[in-house]
Amino acid sequence: MRNATGFLAGLVFGLGLIISGMADPAKVLNFLDIFGHWDPSLAFVMAGASLTAFVGYRWVWRMKSPVMASEFDVPGKRTIDAPLLSGAAVFGIGWGLGGFCPGPAWTSLVIGSPGVLVFLPAMLIGILLGGKVKSLPVFSK
Repeated sequence: MRNATGFLAGLVFGLGLIISGMADPAKVLNFLDIFGHWDPSLAFVMAGASLTAFVGYRWVWRMKSPVMASEFDVPGKRTIDAPLLSGAAVFGIGWGLGGFCPGPAWTSLVIGSPGVLVFLPAMLIGILLGGKVKSLPVFSK
């Protein structure tokens, strides 16, 4: 049941990415190009996602436990540190250069966006390298 629910949630998420235009790198890049051909429509997508998350979290936190797990899996770390900032910067740079972030990149693979065939392997290599860098002594405390 849990796998079927996860599949259905992923399907709805992917369809939402396609319908909203988030899977189209040109639309994303036009949103980020505030001094050129700026397309503010993705701001509505982000606002809708933020509102949905806000309401959803308020509803879920009132529950004693998740529907399909015995307890909530919440990160305990709340500090803003170098790994968080550098990861956010790399993510933002990758999104700005490629027009993709991970979710829309996988969705774009299914719909055949041409740039995704370069972006996805680069992203996967970056994830592997990031894991190696994170294990360096300078990042482990």
